[in-house]
Amino acid sequence: MESGPAIFAGMVFALFGGGLLVWTAARVRHREPVAHGVSPVASASLATLVALITLALGVWCFTRL
Repeated sequence: MESGPAIFAGMVFALFGGGLLVWTAARVRHREPVAHGVSPVASASLATLVALITLALGVWCFTRL
């Protein structure tokens, strides 16, 4: 992978994953729903899983440099 697109994709994945993880943690800490109309445990778990996957994709993109 060329370095320019790898850096861009890595930053996008890392920023999205980090932001989603912080947002989910803030919602759970304040006991507010992560998603309306869904079980609080299921929505927090799914959001955390997606955040960790996107962070892992960001790390993978940075290892392709």
